[in-house]
Amino acid sequence: MSLSHAIGTVAMPPKWSLGYHQCRWSYDSSEKVRKVVRTFREKGIPCDVIWMDIDYMDGFRCFTFDGNRFPDPKSMADDLHSIGCKSIWMLDPGIKKEKGYFVYESGSETDVWIKKADGSPFIGEVWPGDCVFPDFTCERTRTWWASLVRDFVSNGVDGIWNDMNEPAVFKTTTKTMPESNIHRGDADIGGVQNHSYYHNVYGMLMARSTYEGMAMSSTDKRPFVLTRAGFIGSQRYAATWTGDNLSNWEHMHMSLPMVLQLGLSGQPLSGPDIGGFAGNATPKLFGRWMGVGALFPFSRGHSETGSIDHEPWSFGEECEEVCRLALLRRYRLLPHIYTLFYLSHKKGAPVAAPLFFADSQDPELRKIETSFLLGPLLICASTSPDKGAHECAHKLPKGVWSRFDFGDSHPDLPVMYLQGGAILPVGLPIKHVGEASLEDDLTLIVSLDENAGGSRAQQEGSGED
Repeated sequence: MSLSHAIGTVAMPPKWSLGYHQCRWSYDSSEKVRKVVRTFREKGIPCDVIWMDIDYMDGFRCFTFDGNRFPDPKSMADDLHSIGCKSIWMLDPGIKKEKGYFVYESGSETDVWIKKADGSPFIGEVWPGDCVFPDFTCERTRTWWASLVRDFVSNGVDGIWNDMNEPAVFKTTTKTMPESNIHRGDADIGGVQNHSYYHNVYGMLMARSTYEGMAMSSTDKRPFVLTRAGFIGSQRYAATWTGDNLSNWEHMHMSLPMVLQLGLSGQPLSGPDIGGFAGNATPKLFGRWMGVGALFPFSRGHSETGSIDHEPWSFGEECEEVCRLALLRRYRLLPHIYTLFYLSHKKGAPVAAPLFFADSQDPELRKIETSFLLGPLLICASTSPDKGAHECAHKLPKGVWSRFDFGDSHPDLPVMYLQGGAILPVGLPIKHVGEASLEDDLTLIVSLDENAGGSRAQQEGSGED
């Protein structure tokens, strides 16, 4: 918590962003997007957000829409909102170098591009072809970008995904731009320096600009931004994910300590691509990954183009039921998860914490990678293809830990324990956060000890602010 006090705590996320997110590279038409969301609703599987990867754009040009595949993004967004679903859209830093393209023209007029040593704009190849790159170390660039974001959000955009923002550059040995490139940074962050000086903060400064643009678009809604690249302190502006992983058991296992380490580094709003980004998951792997992934602070399924479908219903009826149970479990726990984010925002504590937080004097707890804490709630998962969590021996911290579930016990779901003396608020089994209201009854699960106490935060309204 001392680290978070030094670098800033996580921005309080909108409540809808704590629901489940469904993503793919790519849902490549507005009709496909509508169909996926309708299927979630028809099958009774909770989901709050669907994501648009780069294929929504016109020729990969940021801030544009493909007129054939996404002819009316605002109408699509309105349709999604009518059934309780938000949409998040990708924006990359690479801006196509093309006369007549309004982003390139306005950026050139404002003089926002990163320069080469000779003073000319650096040109590198990314998805649209030859691109220039905004110099987010300059206030005028951040203001220019934020204005573009503000206008973009008027299309019904609910959140923004900053990708490729290391920044990535194709056909280079380093996969990024030359260290000799020149940034004309603000004096308070270092002034004029080469790229080697600013490389590590580039992604965070882009996320900051995006966050500020979303804040400009509405004063009564909390912005949501996801960033691939970040730096210490980026939690003030954006969530992050653990990158392009593989659909295998090893990467599923790795996702747990990665999320915990990010939390210890001041970034509590993180998670992996559930099911794995590259490759094809199996029903067992996908169900098991969803079982634990549904309880990560940020819960999103994502997969790459060319892989098999990775929606919860894509792996047969048994896996679909596991996913439904896992996500209903998350949604019942949303009052608790929201409270943990409020405490993290106010005090800097991780949302998902390693087991040794329950007993710092027990060195054995520091070795455990398949269990974690959500406050007083202990989650014990299995990342073995041969054993479910209920078959594994779980080391518990000292004290009273009461095992419980919601009548949803399944071999592919984690085992849950509640610490003695804790009170856990539990909501109704909703399908999206818009179904909840302040008038809903809450169930309090009490794990008795010699003393008991609890705390809880509640967001009023529909989950927008």
